Amino acid sequence: MADRLMKVNAYTTLDLVDAVAKGHDFETEAFAVVNATADKKNPDCVELQFELDNMMEEHLPAHMEEIQLTPAQAREIAADLEKHAKRVEEAAESGEKTE
Repeated sequence: MADRLMKVNAYTTLDLVDAVAKGHDFETEAFAVVNATADKKNPDCVELQFELDNMMEEHLPAHMEEIQLTPAQAREIAADLEKHAKRVEEAAESGEKTE
C-alpha cells in the first residue's frame, strides 16, 4: 500500500489544503493533498484521491482515500462544487456568514 500513497508534485491538483480528520473520539486538523486523475492509458474511471498529512496524527496510520467515479459522477461532483463555490463567493462579497 505504501506505493499507493500520493506524492505532492507539480501534477497534484491541490496540495496543502486545510483538512479535518474526525472520528468517534477525536478531531484533528491537518494539511491534506487532493488529486483528481485518470490513468494515462486506457482510463476506465476518474479517481478522486485525498491524503492527510498524519505526521502529528496519532489516530490514523498513513493512508490515502480514493473514490473511483464514472465520467457522469465526476461531472456531477464538479457541478456541485461550482454551485457551492459560487454561494460561498456571493456570501463573502455581501459580507454574510456562510452555513
